[in-house]
Amino acid sequence: TLLMLHRKLGRWFQPGGHADGDANLAGVALREATEETGIDGLEVVVPAIDVDVHRVEPPGEQPHLHLDTRFLVLAPAGATEEGNEESRALRWVGLEDLDDLDPPIDPGTRRLVARGLAVAREVAG
Repeated sequence: TLLMLHRKLGRWFQPGGHADGDANLAGVALREATEETGIDGLEVVVPAIDVDVHRVEPPGEQPHLHLDTRFLVLAPAGATEEGNEESRALRWVGLEDLDDLDPPIDPGTRRLVARGLAVAREVAG
């Protein structure tokens, strides 16, 4: 699983972004994953594998709820990641690596990584 250390929030998350009114959430997932990882040829697996509702408190903004619709996005073999201005770092991790992340990963992202890896195994057959 490829995680990004978010520049503004200082935490590890999956690549993603706001739909900004776009009803094609799988398309949004593909666009955001491509922009944030620099990987071409990504493939979004439909349906979404997770939905997470959580409160966010961005600096300089009012606290509000985020609804994250999360998809499994597959990278082509040999893909090389290249972050953008939204990340401090990108890192490929397995379940065994999650406890080594600094800063620690939150429970929602941990759940997502476990679910994503399980679905990836199913898709691979």
